[in-house]
Amino acid sequence: MMTIQTFTFNALQENTYVVFDKTKEAIIIDPGCYDADERKELKEFVASNKLKPVRLLNTHCHVDHVLGNAFVAHEYKLELETSETEEAQLRSVKLYAPLYGFMGYQECEVEKYLKEGDKVTFGQSSLSVLFVPGHSPGHLAFLNLAQKICIAGDVLFRGSVGRADLPGGNFTQLEKSIKTKLYTLPDDMQIFPGHGPTTTIGFEKKRNPYVRG
Repeated sequence: MMTIQTFTFNALQENTYVVFDKTKEAIIIDPGCYDADERKELKEFVASNKLKPVRLLNTHCHVDHVLGNAFVAHEYKLELETSETEEAQLRSVKLYAPLYGFMGYQECEVEKYLKEGDKVTFGQSSLSVLFVPGHSPGHLAFLNLAQKICIAGDVLFRGSVGRADLPGGNFTQLEKSIKTKLYTLPDDMQIFPGHGPTTTIGFEKKRNPYVRG
């Protein structure tokens, strides 16, 4: 059984996830921890729960989701994993991060590519990789059907969807990803988004004004 701990970090209120099981092995998804206090909060949670981070993942590589990549990679000796298609997005962050006030952004290179159908394993647990482009060109989601958990990044929010007007975004593609990859999941599937509260597939199919099921 996996446990998910949510942290909300940086000025853009991004959700960072630490996922772990009884073996204490953990994965860290979209570390947005930017300042010293945020990094301390993450580090203290890992230490107090005696966790062993073994993988570092990005759903996508917009600035708010990658601010803590270098810190986590260095602190826990991890290699960054994401979609190959997101590399251009990641490389561009250093150019525009200062425009968002993130003057101290540190780069971190992708070391391992993930693609749809891959399994992210840790401890006694695993997450399946879904390719869900539209908000960004190489966006991924991480799914466990048995436990009904989907860490969906900025594809689907409670009552909303990810922006498609950023570089590499495409609303037609986003809508297709939601309808063919997410809305086909069970109604009680929990969605852990990149911003805001958790939701369920059933709720969004009925109530989401942007993409109806």
